[in-house]
Amino acid sequence: MPFGTVTLNDGNEFPMIAFGTGSTMKFKDVTDYVGQAIDNGFSHIDTAEYYRTETYVGLAIKESGLPRSSLYITTKYSSGKSPRQSIQQSLNKLGLSYVDMYLVHFPALFSDFESGWQEFEKMKKDGLTRSIGVSNFTLEDLQKLMKTAVTKPAVNQVRFHPYNYASHKALLDYCAKQSITVEAYGSLNSITQNPGGPVDAVVNAAAKRIGASPNQVILSWVRSKGVAIVTTSRSKERLQEYLAVEDLPPLTAEEIAAIDDAGAKGPPSQLVVARLAMQHKFERSSSLVMWLAIAIIFGFATFFVARAEALD
Repeated sequence: MPFGTVTLNDGNEFPMIAFGTGSTMKFKDVTDYVGQAIDNGFSHIDTAEYYRTETYVGLAIKESGLPRSSLYITTKYSSGKSPRQSIQQSLNKLGLSYVDMYLVHFPALFSDFESGWQEFEKMKKDGLTRSIGVSNFTLEDLQKLMKTAVTKPAVNQVRFHPYNYASHKALLDYCAKQSITVEAYGSLNSITQNPGGPVDAVVNAAAKRIGASPNQVILSWVRSKGVAIVTTSRSKERLQEYLAVEDLPPLTAEEIAAIDDAGAKGPPSQLVVARLAMQHKFERSSSLVMWLAIAIIFGFATFFVARAEALD
């Protein structure tokens, strides 16, 4: 069963899983990878001005031979140019007359939230994009934007995984109250970039029960929060693995809570630092500084090794 859609606050339908061309894909020719994703069932493709992949996404769309209506295209405003100038350039690269979703990539791109968002509202009204949204906006950013917005952001795309869920609860609650759909990127980081952390054991237990992979359990957990997904891979098998999440038995409330609780403990490197700090009762001794430095170096080393192993 394919991933479904959610109705956005503007009435448009939004596919709940997207193939992303950022992360390890950005600055590269992704034509074949986007084509592979489309062939395997991804209808939602996520790109951005900053990624420099829009031209290749456009080529893959053309080569697919599919009607425009069967694909959902998200891109993002990432430059210092005016939003209208940027979207026109993005449309030219994509070979499209409109995108389905246009996001503000980072809040810092708006020197003035009111006038910046008004440009987005005008582009939606003019048909250059069907929906407008934001990315990497905090609760405070959204509250500031909402003070003057006529059209609410339809989506807020943020980094989201078990290790930052606790810090994102207030943001998720606010988005739910405002009918803003949250879309997650980086969700698999909790196990690909932080191996050996407290999340691993509970995820592995759930995976064993439902006959799934740890990756699938994490994506199921994301879905349990009502959050959409952006993910990526160069591997056809991985893409099929991700799409098969919808066919798996749901996680139990106890399994979801266990992942929440494990994530709240923090990733491995943070645990090492916390334990050392408690052991030495926060004394400012040279040995503590040394051990903290070792813990931080160990954390970075683990990150880069895991990231290298995760590149598929």
